[in-house]
Amino acid sequence: MNEKNTQISTKIPTIYIGYDPREKDYLDVLVYSIQKHASKPINIVPLVQESLRRSGLYFRTHDVENGQKVDMFDKRPFSTEFSFTRFLVPFLNQHSGLALYMDCDMFVRSDIIEVFERYGSSNKAISCVKSSYYPNDNTKMDNQVQQIYPRKNWSSFTLWNCSHPAIKELTVHDVNTKSGSWLHAFSWCDSEYIGSISEQWNWLDSYTSDKVIPRNVHFTTGGPLFRNWNGKRDIDNHYAEEWYELYKEMIENNG
Repeated sequence: MNEKNTQISTKIPTIYIGYDPREKDYLDVLVYSIQKHASKPINIVPLVQESLRRSGLYFRTHDVENGQKVDMFDKRPFSTEFSFTRFLVPFLNQHSGLALYMDCDMFVRSDIIEVFERYGSSNKAISCVKSSYYPNDNTKMDNQVQQIYPRKNWSSFTLWNCSHPAIKELTVHDVNTKSGSWLHAFSWCDSEYIGSISEQWNWLDSYTSDKVIPRNVHFTTGGPLFRNWNGKRDIDNHYAEEWYELYKEMIENNG
């Protein structure tokens, strides 16, 4: 690959956020937290599955078995409507410039612009927090099946260099027909083109050390939005309380 052809756009950065109707409050709080701390203008685009279907970019199908979504291509369970749509980011960004993807069950505590400025290297196709997360529980949020696969949670917070040649190896057909584990493990990208982001930017409840001060908290096990959720550690519940305070602030400021 000729990395000299890789260019970083200087246009207003864009953040794509995974959307699921069950988690709208998460989406709203995340957007509010991003805008609260951002030092520069930023575009925020929710990945609404039905809109992506109408555009023709997304055509995966699924069945529902005992309340659990099961993908009809790889026959594996999945938990949210953005399990696969996140991989359409480079196409939505027209294979140009930098774009950040975030799961919606997060809230930021710092300036997200820093991610673009610090980690937007032209020689990396995609950058993420390279955690070694292997959950012990069989279920997660709302009793959904917990899937175990290599590089789990790497894809939940990703900075895409959309114009990088390695990104163009991934096709819309791949996004719609390849297995979830193949997509989430970045099997379509050589490891040398996967950059690293500080774990502060994808702090995982029940996993990341409580000594790490998060810039972005990720409730990967469910979090305060789910009625029966309770953090495994005091620090998890501390950030859940912080999320509630942010939610109240958002409501008050929005009238």
